[in-house]
Amino acid sequence: MKKINFWYLSSFLISFVVIIPIITVGISFFEETSNYYKILKDTFLVEYILNSLTLLVLVLIFTFVIGTGTAYLVSFFKFPFSDFFKWALILSFAVPPYIYAYSLTAFFDNYGIAYTILTNIFGEGEYNKIIPKVNGMFGATLSMTFSLFAYVFILSRASFLYQSQNLIDLGKNLGFSRFKSFFNIILPAARPAIVAGLSLVAMETLAEFGAVDFFSINTLTTGIYNSWIAFDDLAFANRIASLLLLFIFSLFIIENLSRKKAKYHFNIKGGFKQKEKIKLFGYKSLLAFILCFFVFFMSFLFPLSQMLYWTIKFPENLLDLQIITLLLNTLYLALLSSLVLIIFSLISNYGNRVTNNKILNILSTLSISGYAIPGVILAVAFITFIAWFDNTIVKSLGFLSIKKVFIGSILGLVIVYFIRFYSLAFNGIKSGYEKINIAVDESAYLLGYSKRKTFTNIHIPFLRNSLLFIIILISLEIIRELPITLILRPFNFETFATTAYISASEDLLEAAAVPSLFLILIASIFIIIASKYILRENNG
Repeated sequence: MKKINFWYLSSFLISFVVIIPIITVGISFFEETSNYYKILKDTFLVEYILNSLTLLVLVLIFTFVIGTGTAYLVSFFKFPFSDFFKWALILSFAVPPYIYAYSLTAFFDNYGIAYTILTNIFGEGEYNKIIPKVNGMFGATLSMTFSLFAYVFILSRASFLYQSQNLIDLGKNLGFSRFKSFFNIILPAARPAIVAGLSLVAMETLAEFGAVDFFSINTLTTGIYNSWIAFDDLAFANRIASLLLLFIFSLFIIENLSRKKAKYHFNIKGGFKQKEKIKLFGYKSLLAFILCFFVFFMSFLFPLSQMLYWTIKFPENLLDLQIITLLLNTLYLALLSSLVLIIFSLISNYGNRVTNNKILNILSTLSISGYAIPGVILAVAFITFIAWFDNTIVKSLGFLSIKKVFIGSILGLVIVYFIRFYSLAFNGIKSGYEKINIAVDESAYLLGYSKRKTFTNIHIPFLRNSLLFIIILISLEIIRELPITLILRPFNFETFATTAYISASEDLLEAAAVPSLFLILIASIFIIIASKYILRENNG
């Protein structure tokens, strides 16, 4: 009897579990739906699609301009606090779009903080007439832009950082101005990194629930949530989810086709020449500083100060909140899910490495598409699958229902987090594995090491730093995650994210400030630790 390959079987099962929601969404598309589908199709479905498209286009344009602009400044020029801004601008990750939305509304609302400031400075007046109203599509666009531009900033900066001085010299030799060199040479060379950042922004924008729900914008994501929660139509929720999934995958196909056979590497004689940063003086230095400070202020200091102001002004909200419980719940979910993801991603990566099987490689490639699926879709798909499995298989075999084990439980939450963020863990570990030559494994086998011993004694110690970085990134994502936690959490189990959302949905923005503030602070700590890895560069 042929011995079962543990590593192959483990990798296969892990990858298969992760792609189950994708299969579930696809199959559920053909199920019967309620009358709600006919009503929505004739009324709001087109609005859902148009709103999603409009929001996507606006956010992509603004994140591209802000992300690449600031990345270019801190990568190519020296000006006051340029070294500070290269990591400070990443702190925008600490502010989820829904919390940014609370800040905008509170500041610009009638008799809000902007009104209070003007009253204190100029006395009583009709200031509400001149204060701009930041709501609807405009508010959602601003919230997502300043929360998500860091994806483009980080990846663009990484690409700009390692562009050779030869490219810049090429532009000078051709008589290009600095402006023309940027658009004709530097920007095209960084296209893969910029597109990767914009792809992440696109996925996050289409997946966003908290901000669009707060601003009462009907998008495909809110349609999915309302179909299931308000109308109890899981089949139609999956039908809209299929539409959103198709839309996301279409974006990737269009981008790949647009590149055709374009090359983004340069065969330049003389090798890589480290570029030197240009020192700015006078008004150029001032403008660079003002631009970066404005983005830093709007993306991080503005929402942070807003939440801090409310916390100080209404201390009773701080006293009423069970801070320790919320902190423990939030960290518990983040760390538990991170460890589960790391363990199974390590096993899966090593299984792919030692088996080198084509079927397994294809399955692994499909499995990492989970990050492209909005959290609300994954939650609904998970519930759909568990309900089908429970009704079709478990009950037919005469066993007790398993719904309560997976739905409304920590186990269910961890499983869906696993599916959602598997690609982060898998790709992060894979990139670390690519630095370990296969000859290292072969040498270990010659010395008498088994595959398990090679894995535990050689690979894991080598990947230690990468694993720490991945844990930080996954924890950061889980701390910010809202729809999955909101739908699948156990009864009376709250995190900072869900507590802030519930308060805001009840128009208690002052009460939402305290959990929002703690969420920002915890996320900021994770980002500052992670920045050690994100900002690593050869020239210090």
